[in-house]
Amino acid sequence: MVKAIEATGLPVVHIATVVPISLTVGANRIVPAIAIPHPLGNPALDAAEEKALRRSIVEKSLEALTTEVTDQTVFER
Repeated sequence: MVKAIEATGLPVVHIATVVPISLTVGANRIVPAIAIPHPLGNPALDAAEEKALRRSIVEKSLEALTTEVTDQTVFER
């Protein structure tokens, strides 16, 4: 799906819990997530820490979205 959307000219960021799968399917912009049951958070953290974690993932995703890429790129937090 990621490649089909990008083929229309819209950039896509794939927030992925399993980065190797994203690489296999051909996603160009990949941001690693936390874990399969909680991709954008960690319920073990207190509220402030979890908010900071979520914010870092979203900020990294926005950075990836606005970055021109020519090959598959993993944007580490």
